[in-house]
Amino acid sequence: MSDSNNTPVVKLQLSVPDFRDDPWLHYIADCERRGIIFFSLAELGETEANQRHMYELNKECSADLPGRGPFYSYEECCAQRLEVDSFVAFGVIFAVDGGVPGDPWVCMAGVSHRLGQDYTFNEMTGVVRTYRRRGIATALKLRTIQVAESLGVQFIYTSHAAANVTAIAMNRRLGYTYRP
Repeated sequence: MSDSNNTPVVKLQLSVPDFRDDPWLHYIADCERRGIIFFSLAELGETEANQRHMYELNKECSADLPGRGPFYSYEECCAQRLEVDSFVAFGVIFAVDGGVPGDPWVCMAGVSHRLGQDYTFNEMTGVVRTYRRRGIATALKLRTIQVAESLGVQFIYTSHAAANVTAIAMNRRLGYTYRP
């Protein structure tokens, strides 16, 4: 399968009821020991300032994604991600270096929930370049799985450009399987 840019896409899914987080919880604990604390957009507040901060972080983290193309405007982001029925503010999680919401936001992950559907969709997991390879993305992925569990859904779906081997490998390690 390919996306609108003709980039080959890999689709994955995770069975939420079958997922066991015990082998992975140390990622969250390790981050917290290093001063990386997690907040949802709901906890931080759905203010325009926080939404713009989220947009800038998303733009920065997406800059080197294979096949990404031009990033959309803030207004387009709001229309496509925030002003839709599937938006879940508590499903957008940020990693903050220092443990206080005013400290640098270094990673984000988000899930959306299609109401009436038995799944969430992983919208984005991204890490600022200088914070990569520290387990933060895995910790955030766990937090999004916890959100999916709280919503009582059966699956989490995600998709990646086939060239984004790092993200695909992380999802596969967590138990995501290929889906048609």
